[in-house]
Amino acid sequence: MIRHDALDLLPVRHAVPALLSALDERGAAVLYAPPGTGKTTLVPLALAGLIGDGPRRRVLVAEPRRMAVRAAARRMAWLLGQEVGEAVGFSVRGERRAGPSTRIEVVTTGVLLQRLQRDPELSGVDVVLLDECHERHLDADTAMAFLVDVRATLRPELRLIAASATSDAEAWAELLTVLDGSGPAPIVRATGEGHGCRVLFAPPPAGIRPAHGTWVDPALLRHVAATVRLALERHEGDLLCFLPGTGEIARTAGMLAGLDAEVLQLHGRAPAAVQDAVLRGTEPGGRRRVVLATAVAESSLTVPGVRIVVDSGLAREPRTDHARGLGSLATVPVSVAGATQRLGRAGREAFGTVYRCWAEADDGRRARFPSPEMRIADLASFALRAACWGDPSAAGLALLDAPPAGAMAAARSVLTAIGAVEEDGRASERGVRMARLGLHPRLARALLDGAPAVGTRRAAEVVALLSEEPPREYGDDLSAAWRAARRGADGYGARWKAEARRLERSAVDAGAPRPASVGPDAERSAAVRPDGTEGQGAPKPVAVSAPSGTAGTGDDSAAGLVTALAFPERVARTRQGSGFLMVSGTGAELAEGSGLRTAPWLAVAVADRTAQNATARVRLAAVVDEEVARAAAGHLLASGEEVRWEDGDVVARWVSRLGAVELAARPLGGGAAPGAVREALLDGLRREGPGLLRWSRDAEELRGRLGFLHRVRGEPWPDVSDGALVDRADEWLEPELSRARRRADLGRIDAGQALGRLLPWATGEAARLEELAPERIEVPSGSRIRVDYGGEQPVLAVKLQEMFGLAETPRVAGVPVLVHLLSPAGRPAAVTADLASFWKEGYRAVRAELRGRYPKHPWPEDPGAAEPTRHTSARLRRER
Repeated sequence: MIRHDALDLLPVRHAVPALLSALDERGAAVLYAPPGTGKTTLVPLALAGLIGDGPRRRVLVAEPRRMAVRAAARRMAWLLGQEVGEAVGFSVRGERRAGPSTRIEVVTTGVLLQRLQRDPELSGVDVVLLDECHERHLDADTAMAFLVDVRATLRPELRLIAASATSDAEAWAELLTVLDGSGPAPIVRATGEGHGCRVLFAPPPAGIRPAHGTWVDPALLRHVAATVRLALERHEGDLLCFLPGTGEIARTAGMLAGLDAEVLQLHGRAPAAVQDAVLRGTEPGGRRRVVLATAVAESSLTVPGVRIVVDSGLAREPRTDHARGLGSLATVPVSVAGATQRLGRAGREAFGTVYRCWAEADDGRRARFPSPEMRIADLASFALRAACWGDPSAAGLALLDAPPAGAMAAARSVLTAIGAVEEDGRASERGVRMARLGLHPRLARALLDGAPAVGTRRAAEVVALLSEEPPREYGDDLSAAWRAARRGADGYGARWKAEARRLERSAVDAGAPRPASVGPDAERSAAVRPDGTEGQGAPKPVAVSAPSGTAGTGDDSAAGLVTALAFPERVARTRQGSGFLMVSGTGAELAEGSGLRTAPWLAVAVADRTAQNATARVRLAAVVDEEVARAAAGHLLASGEEVRWEDGDVVARWVSRLGAVELAARPLGGGAAPGAVREALLDGLRREGPGLLRWSRDAEELRGRLGFLHRVRGEPWPDVSDGALVDRADEWLEPELSRARRRADLGRIDAGQALGRLLPWATGEAARLEELAPERIEVPSGSRIRVDYGGEQPVLAVKLQEMFGLAETPRVAGVPVLVHLLSPAGRPAAVTADLASFWKEGYRAVRAELRGRYPKHPWPEDPGAAEPTRHTSARLRRER
């Protein structure tokens, strides 16, 4: 029996007629409905004709999370008075509950993408509703782009709805420009916000340190826990508290020990029993509940009994280091859209109260929306899907944000290395098989290439471990985690077993050997291509045997091999001192007390590196040996002469390397190629500067003169800065540079003689060097004084008495020199660039100060008319 009483309470019902009319007229629409209005549950029922008098249609509803899929299907079935699997069903990875009578199927966006790749027309589907578009998950953005393409080219009758709980509807309307050329898709706005709620701000005390990486100040968590206790004292009903991650949930739960309420922890990895208990609500007469949740509870979920929400104000976003192939999580302030979603959980069933653990003034500084994953995530899966769709560059896809060029280049590099795309970027046959496995391309490669070596079942089990990181309590040893998952004593073990079975079936369907066909010998020595490529021109297969030594045999070796195939650039060797070095060049550290610290080689499955850290933290790894490392990362194997500048001199060796890891080396002695030596010497000059050459005083002065002329006259006078001199080494350091073999040889090169080669001889300007930037200037006393060109302005340091009678400041290349007037003892007395002004205004004070100190020297009252001299007054009189 349909529960009309519950349906009538949902405010979105008033927008349904307008939405149905927009779809009939235009075929696409954007539905804006605030949290708690019923867009996820009532709208699909109306679209399918299961309520109201509309035509019967088959509706596909896409949600961003598995928990939301199950909750939405359960809620809609309850509203119809049915069980899940009848009129309303759902599909998530590894589980499907739907039948012939199913009119509404709720799926994850990942499942929707898989169906689109297999059947772009979505045969039998009349309407697709993409829910929670505002969250900007990568799968959702990709699915929308594909659906727009399908409507434009294959099925113009397919109806499409983008549903959002935040006010970004206009952008989606532009994206869904309808096919008849009449402009953006119509926006249907639902009014009302459920039962409403009151917002209270509870800012933390001063001194809270900002979160970074996955670290959150414990003082903030104590404040959140205190706010939870306060809210329970002041208000009735259950409480939902939003925290950024599972670690913060566990620590906050510990701070709530002794609370007179049931504390539940809700996150994506929570056991199904816990998820069901949360969504079932409090039993009559039961204790109040405090649900500590991550962002999984932000949208598409109604947690029964909740009247209070406490928002920590923090969220987690992925970050990707494309150069190193490492991902991490960043703790960021929740966006305005996210905070609005969280607020909506409080007023679902009755008027609610929301405590925000930040100051009201901070609201204006928050981002409007969460960062689109397209901008910040690993794009390898997206790039493979786009290639399979026929648009490798994604330039023709309807995307709100274009994929960053650097991230796409990194993704294409990965796909090329594993043989998923052809040279032109199009998906290979192997790439299509990978895409249909529903895995990240790296894991798909590990499954397909690992199955012949270790057996399909074992490969599937290891890949299942890699696809969902095991709980931290399983430890950092992948082999030990595998054994723990097999025991299946928790919710993770159950999910892992189901996923392993799915992957085993998928691998067989994709061409991997059936489990029965793989014997022990095959598992230990099957051929695996080093870069995963196939077909004509691919490298010859490399024999991979089980790792030796600490890795053991059987499951341990399988874990290492499959992990290495998935993440070849994360194969790491121990290094002197501490830690490991990945072949990508990134350092890696294990936790204190890890049993893996004595292993010579590791295949790192899970690691993260924050911007503040130079090395990555290893969270999960398997032991391998050098043989497996060479096979898995064979495309990074290279050997040859290596001549470089190291520790202040040229080092020449024959080196064998696996990426950044040095496998073997021997000195070359004097047999290094001259060109390589020359490049190493140039690198030394870049690092340490031209000071490695021999610079006499004359050479330094010539460099100063040339630098001055370049500044004031420009070309053809050369730039003689360090960088410019190194860049033009061919023009002024040859042939001496090519004859040099080591640092000492550079020190024998006469820099002054070499600099002469940069003078503009071809234009004839070189002959004017002495005219434009003379080495010395003759002053009125007859002395020839050296000019210092080392600063921004040329300096003439001369005794004051030698300048008597000179009214105008000397110039070089039209620039007045800076005259440093010295006392008879050669000490600074005054500095001027305007002698005439100095004689009139400054000289009197200098004369008064120095004539008593140097009475034997002339100090005339009128220096402009006095005779210049280098001597004392007495000698000057004698010479007259």
